[in-house]
Parts: sequence; C-alpha cells; structure tokens
Amino acid sequence: MSEKLELIVYGAEVLCASCVNLPSSKEQYEWLQAAINRKYGETGIEYKYIDIFNPEGDDEEIEFAKRVVEEDLIYPVVFVEDEIVGEGNPRLKKVYEALEKRGLEPIS
Repeated sequence: MSEKLELIVYGAEVLCASCVNLPSSKEQYEWLQAAINRKYGETGIEYKYIDIFNPEGDDEEIEFAKRVVEEDLIYPVVFVEDEIVGEGNPRLKKVYEALEKRGLEPIS
C-alpha cells in the first residue's frame, strides 16, 4: 500500500442530544487514533478531525460538516476514505474492516 488512507471524524465539542452518556467527538477521535495505531502501526493512515460548527478543509468536507448539522446526524461521523463507517458511537470492528478492505494490514 503506497498511499495513506484517510480517516476523517466530523464532530463537535458539544455532545449531540442522543449521545449524553458517550465521550465527546474529540475524545472518540483520539481513542480511534490510538486503537488503530496499536493494531496497524502509525504509518498508512492520515487522520483528520473536522469541527462541524467551525469546519475547515476542502469544499466537500465543509459541505458535509454543514450537512451533519442541518440533517441532525448523530456525531461523530467517521469516514474511511469515502465510506461512512461509524455514527454516534463508532465500532472498532467496522472501522478495522474498512481499513483492511482498502489494503491496510495489522502489524505483527
């Protein structure tokens, strides 16, 4: 695998109404990053966190951040490349499956 896979987490500092007992989006982003790095190493993935209330990035990322707010999606919303792999409380198994489907292999 020559190119890095992109993992994007769209979220906010404020918890969504449906996520009262869950960690914040930023905490989940950091947790995902740590878990993925333990399993696959620290190379091969580019991580990005986008605040849905103050989005920065390319036009497509900014538009999706607005969509999360306007459509009341449960955040964080986790993307691997162009696929949504988690919403609200992302599951590691689904994230791992998406990464492996794109050629990332666990470290020994």
